[in-house]
Amino acid sequence: MKAVDRIEVCETPLNVAVEYAALQGNSGDGACALFVGSVRDFNAGSDVCGLALEHYPGMTEKSLQRITGEARSRWSLGRVAIVHRVGPMQINDEIVFVGVTSPHRQAAFAACQYIMDRLKTEAPFWKREAIADQTGNATERWVEARASDAEEMDKWSAG
Repeated sequence: MKAVDRIEVCETPLNVAVEYAALQGNSGDGACALFVGSVRDFNAGSDVCGLALEHYPGMTEKSLQRITGEARSRWSLGRVAIVHRVGPMQINDEIVFVGVTSPHRQAAFAACQYIMDRLKTEAPFWKREAIADQTGNATERWVEARASDAEEMDKWSAG
């Protein structure tokens, strides 16, 4: 049976339990690796009080499909799910769910990390943080790409 990938960009809160359950049931897969990213309360030396993500509809989903296809070309994978939120979010809200099943744990772990590294460096999402200034008022700033994310991605090119 051909695996069907789940790729979704949504404005609604993620349900990690439902997403995990949807990965189950393929008797040929003995491993499942997950990554769930959430909004934290600090970044770049500032207190963060909220986050908004923007994307380019259509282009974003195609990018996620391409990333998934390239992960499949590297590893033997059963099911792959990428669910990414956009819109306004609060501290501790889940932003992204990446789940991968495979016959073996090494492939599941590697593919999950690879997909997440590609998302951080290539997927067309733009983050705008609400940060608290010295007076307690919230201001907004765009989040720049981090060099450490590019360095992680470089590891995949070398190997």
